[in-house]
Amino acid sequence: MNFETTISTADGYVGSGDLDETKKRRNIAVALVVVIALAVAVYYFFFAGSGADAGAEGKQSQAQTVSVLIPGNGVVEREINATGILAARREIPVGVVGEGGQVSRVYVDAGDWVQQGQVLASIERSVQIQQIAGMQAQINAARADLNLAQNELDRALQLVERGFVSKTDVDRKTANRDSARARLGVADAQLREMRARTARLDIRAPVGGFVLERNVETGQTVGQGSGMLFRLAQGGEFELQAQLGEADLADLSTGVTASVTPVGTERVFNGTIWQIAPMINEQTRQGIARISLPFDRALKPGGFANVEIKAGSTTAPLLPESAVQNDQKGSYVYLIDAKNKVVRREVKIGDVTPNGLIIQEGLTGNERVVAYAGGFLNPDETVNPRLVKPSAIAR
Repeated sequence: MNFETTISTADGYVGSGDLDETKKRRNIAVALVVVIALAVAVYYFFFAGSGADAGAEGKQSQAQTVSVLIPGNGVVEREINATGILAARREIPVGVVGEGGQVSRVYVDAGDWVQQGQVLASIERSVQIQQIAGMQAQINAARADLNLAQNELDRALQLVERGFVSKTDVDRKTANRDSARARLGVADAQLREMRARTARLDIRAPVGGFVLERNVETGQTVGQGSGMLFRLAQGGEFELQAQLGEADLADLSTGVTASVTPVGTERVFNGTIWQIAPMINEQTRQGIARISLPFDRALKPGGFANVEIKAGSTTAPLLPESAVQNDQKGSYVYLIDAKNKVVRREVKIGDVTPNGLIIQEGLTGNERVVAYAGGFLNPDETVNPRLVKPSAIAR
């Protein structure tokens, strides 16, 4: 037998099938509420708490990346580059010192070494030789007169004691003896003078050194107005007369080393500054630093040469040229501060070296400096810095 169970409610009766459907719907609704609650909790846990940080990171990720370097401080050898003329350190012109005449012989040529007093050229002296011979004969005659006068005086002195000769005769003979002695002295002095004049017909080197120039030939007539016949470099010492600005001259002193390279050759000669000009040219605003050089036939006086002068060392930061900007206010660089913001810094530029620009003022060497492309940045702009080594940047 089958029985059907019914439940009575205020509104009427509900069957068992209807009850199951109602429970199912209620369970689904509860599950949906739980899923939504879990989703909200997950959202707040992962996203709501880090929303500000995410915004900052997004903003940072959008900033442009720039290369920065920390220059540090290094010892920089300061070099001054200049040009100048090669010359003899002490140039000695040699000419005629006597009466002159016809050159009978030239003994040296340009490029020869000579000693002090060495004969460079001789002037014909046949007339002077005859004059010397005549003066020598006069000396012989004066000496004979002196001997005769002395003998007469000696005899008179012997006879005056016996009364055969008066004292007046003795005085006269004494005077004759003295006069003969004086004439001999005059003749001897004239002979020495003539010999000295004749010796001056030999053109001699006043100092030892290197013959730079010869301007006389055999058979040429020379005299006081003939000018320079030879030009000598005393001791064979050369120099470079470097033209420098007054600011560079102020930084130099005697004894500073320099490297000289003559034009047309790759040879380098080491020298030292031995004299600095005490005056500055009013038109060019330059002066001369004289650099002594050892003798070498490759050095040609009158030629040009380049010189590098070691002007001492300094400790300062070095930056590549790409890191330095310029405007109407002067030179400046861009730094990156602790907040990765761009900061402008005024700097004073020193000399240019093979390793970069010397920064005389404005940096300590510990800053993060924008290496290049600074022209595309603005102060207070946020950037993404990327540290690079100074050696990795083209100077």
